[in-house]
Amino acid sequence: MSISSFKIANKLITGEGATSRIPEELERLKVKKPLIITDKILVKVGTVAKVTDLLEEFTFGIFDGVLPEPEFSIAEDCSEVFIKGEHDGVIAIGGGSAIDIAKAVSVFSAYEGSGEELVGTDLVPDKGAPIIAIPTTAGTGSEVTNISILSDKKAQLKKGVVSDFLLPDVAIVSPEMTISMPPSVTAASGIDALVHAIEAYISINRSPITDALALHAMKLIAVHLPKAYTNPNNIHSREMMATASLMAGMAFGNAGVGAVHALAYPLGGRYSIAHGISNALLLPYVMEWNKISCLERFRDIAEALGIQTGHLSDMEAADQAVNRMRELCKSVRIPDGLRSFDIPEDALEEMAEDASQIDRLLKNNPRVLTKQDIFEIYQEAY
Repeated sequence: MSISSFKIANKLITGEGATSRIPEELERLKVKKPLIITDKILVKVGTVAKVTDLLEEFTFGIFDGVLPEPEFSIAEDCSEVFIKGEHDGVIAIGGGSAIDIAKAVSVFSAYEGSGEELVGTDLVPDKGAPIIAIPTTAGTGSEVTNISILSDKKAQLKKGVVSDFLLPDVAIVSPEMTISMPPSVTAASGIDALVHAIEAYISINRSPITDALALHAMKLIAVHLPKAYTNPNNIHSREMMATASLMAGMAFGNAGVGAVHALAYPLGGRYSIAHGISNALLLPYVMEWNKISCLERFRDIAEALGIQTGHLSDMEAADQAVNRMRELCKSVRIPDGLRSFDIPEDALEEMAEDASQIDRLLKNNPRVLTKQDIFEIYQEAY
C-alpha cells in the first residue's frame, strides 16, 4: 500500500446535546470574542439562539449575511466585520456555505492581500483564527475538510482555497441542529453526502480508511435519508444522517471527489443551482460512465445501498447500483434533468469546457474524461 495521510478537524464532538460543549471549547481555544457566521433564516427560526444562549460569559458578534453558493465578496465583507469587531475566533452555524465562509474569514482576515490570491492548493501562509464548525445540514461534510469553495461570479466559476490551515479546530455535530431543515434541503444535502461517499470510494486516491468510512456512510444514508425526509422530527434518523455526512466528509476530505463535482461546478457558478442539487442531478449519469472502470467497486456500492448481489455479474450489480441511485433521488423528489432549471441546451458545450478545466477534481476520477465525454454526459443529463 502506498503512503497516505489522513486529516480531519482537530477535534470532533458528536451526539445529541453536543452543542453544550461550546463554552468549554472556546475557553480551551482561548477565544474571548467569537464572531458567529450564519444566515438570516437560521437566526429567524431560532437555530442560532441554541448557541447564543450558551454564550452568556462571552462577548460575541453575529454576521448573518451568508447566502447559498456564497461569493468572494461575502467572505470579504465578513472579514471586515471580523477585523473591525476585534474578534478572535469564528463559530460557523449553517450548511457548507456558512462553514466555508468561516474558513475563508479565518485566513483572509490574517492575510494582507486579496483573498482571491489564496485560490489553489497550499497557498495559505499561516493558520488564522480558531474555527468551530456546527453544521445544520447533513450533507456537505465541510466541518471536517480543508477546503473553502467560493463563487467567482465574474468568471462564472466556483473556486477552492485548499489548505490544512482551513481544517476546523472543533467540529460539533449535533442532530438537533438539523431539525430546522425543510424536506427539500434534507433531500439535497443527503444526496450530496451520498455523492461524497461514492466518489471517495471510487477515487484513485482512496485508502482502506476512506473505504470503510465511505461504505458505512452509504449504508446509513440508504436507510435513514427517506426516514429523515418523510419525518423531520425523527431524531434518530437525523443523528444517523449527521453521522453519515461526517463520515463521508472524512472520506472525501482525504480521498477527494471526482467528475460529479467537476461537472456540478458550472451549474452553481453559471446558474446558481444549489451544490447538493447539482451533484444529485449529475450523479446517476456520471456513475453510468464510471462503472466500467471499477465494476467490483460498484458491486460494493450496490451492496451498501441494500441490494443482494450474490446472483449478479459485476456489470449487473453495477447497473443495479445506478438504478438504486435513481430510485433514491426520485423518492426524495430530486428534480430530473438539467432542463428542469431552464438551462439552455446551447450552453452545454461551454459548460463542458469549464468542467474539463477542473483538473483538481477530474484527476481523482477512475475514468479519464475528455471534454467530449463531459459534453455527452451533460447531453444525457439534459
